[in-house]
Amino acid sequence: MSQLHITPERLLTYQDIYTDEVLQALETLAPLNAKQKALMVERNQRRADRIANKQLLDFLPEETCIGPDHLRVADIRLGDFECSTITEDLQRQWIQGTGPAAKPNAPLESSIRNVAYALLSGADGWMFDGEDALGQINAMSLDNQRNLKLAIHKDDTFLQAAEQVAGEMNQWASDFLGRPIIADWKAQLDFTTLIFRARGLHLDDRHITMENGESFSASITDVTLFIVNNYQALQAKGASLVLYLPKIQTAQEAAFWNTILSTLEHHLGLAKGTIKCYVLVEQLEATYQLLEIRAALGLHFVGFNTGRWDYINAVADAMCGIDDFINPNIESITMTYAYMAAYEDRVRKAVNTPDQNGNYSLWQGGMEPNIPVGSEAGVKASMEKALAGAKREQAAGASGKWVAHWKMVHIIRPVWEEVGETNQLGRDFGPLTYTQADQQALIKLEDAPLTIRGGRNLLSVALQYGNAFLQGFQAAALKPADFFGNDDILYLMEDMATGEIRLSVLWEWLHKGARLTEGDEELSLNNGALFTQEIFDQMLTEEYQKLLDANDKDVHNDSKTTTLPISLEIVKTYVNSQAKGPWFIDLLNLNLNNNDLEVAKERIARYYEELTTTGHRITENIDLQPNTHINA
Repeated sequence: MSQLHITPERLLTYQDIYTDEVLQALETLAPLNAKQKALMVERNQRRADRIANKQLLDFLPEETCIGPDHLRVADIRLGDFECSTITEDLQRQWIQGTGPAAKPNAPLESSIRNVAYALLSGADGWMFDGEDALGQINAMSLDNQRNLKLAIHKDDTFLQAAEQVAGEMNQWASDFLGRPIIADWKAQLDFTTLIFRARGLHLDDRHITMENGESFSASITDVTLFIVNNYQALQAKGASLVLYLPKIQTAQEAAFWNTILSTLEHHLGLAKGTIKCYVLVEQLEATYQLLEIRAALGLHFVGFNTGRWDYINAVADAMCGIDDFINPNIESITMTYAYMAAYEDRVRKAVNTPDQNGNYSLWQGGMEPNIPVGSEAGVKASMEKALAGAKREQAAGASGKWVAHWKMVHIIRPVWEEVGETNQLGRDFGPLTYTQADQQALIKLEDAPLTIRGGRNLLSVALQYGNAFLQGFQAAALKPADFFGNDDILYLMEDMATGEIRLSVLWEWLHKGARLTEGDEELSLNNGALFTQEIFDQMLTEEYQKLLDANDKDVHNDSKTTTLPISLEIVKTYVNSQAKGPWFIDLLNLNLNNNDLEVAKERIARYYEELTTTGHRITENIDLQPNTHINA
């Protein structure tokens, strides 16, 4: 009997994505859904226990065993594990672009242009996002898969879009760089290694449920749809099958991912380790288990990626029960900030620890969110800052980094190109150690500004991001409302991480008694003033009004009476709630395709009631009525 259900509309409209082969593979992996649910219950319980007992994270005991292979931590730390060699098309990944393959509410001919920009950009790799940067309204996750399949299979619709896009990109490059960037657009399409980021284990799919009505894994869905629809076409042209895996918190979770990938490979008749994966180190807990995560993923693992926003958010969340842990303005928390520098150092040591065969793994540096659009002075200053950051990461040992917009590829890539090293595999940074000093370094704060200006930036962008998400734009160009119309301050390309971090830090400031490091004339506050409920309420009112008064370019007029009020309600409830919500995205997902504020209020209240009484997160699509068997 079929284990899964899918809505009739989706099944019929996306038969090219829900093929018989895909449905059979989903059925094969469906039994893993229960294990994933159990892992998330364990994750939520660990978090609740840490908060209740004011506990700090620490390294795993050496006697701990990981996954079904019972990998022993002590053995892993001695190098007794096996990971993947680095395939030819991953050896040089100086620049990886990131972004979704689809647009919200756009016809195919327009939506698929996202893929063309990416594959013509000149990036060594492009991580097509199914997670933080991909909108989830309507059927965007399926549109994303469709566009990728059409592009990988060189469908005429994609090729026509690519030819047009190539001309537009060359026109921009001639104006900005003084030269075209695409000589032969058809050949250029095969330059970039195609990578896909699946949704994390903490999320449910919006279109598939189990037969009993239980929600179904977004992770299993995304990986299955991408790999099954495209593995033969990718292998036919000699390309690797490459994934980015997000939001892994523990080595046990990494071992579960390894089971997902191995089960899918076995079903398809692929050799174990055919599917390669990078892991985004986005969670503080994961940083205490890096080598163990690498070992747990075994022959699938090729590298780690570091970054700022998601990681800072994870630090704030993991430390939310520690009263004296308060982050400063997030602009001050760069990759050289105390706990961030310790994090980066552990990642580069972890990938450059050889496995039992002498193999190393890759370190891909963080995201460059700038877009070279603005005043001449603004662009110049931002590009200088971006280049300085890239040079620092290259010197620190990163084999490449990310950019959030195709226009940044030819600005940042020369940093690695001029050095000329294919990668930095095996560079010696010394061994990983597991001392109390190492434990403390990963949560070390340093003196930095904590100001009303920083708070306004947090609040304005959080409100805007929530609004953009509910409109289907999980990747959005944003800046604080006070800088609308100021072309010297550039928009930054942001995804879900930007909302998560902003609300986490605001929650800290309000509930832990943050004190300002400088006064504020507008609010008549002195240096050392407490960040109070009254201050937050006044800032929220003022920043929201600025968005209502903004022009359509910065805040879509049609959102001001639909999704923006819902974003306000979510932000207000999240920050004010005594119980810190684990994920901003949970509250946004509950309100996808909903423009009714009263319905939103009921859903938000229901989420917090469930969280505070049972510890359960509501992650299922509550609008979904499962009533159709998958015919597999």
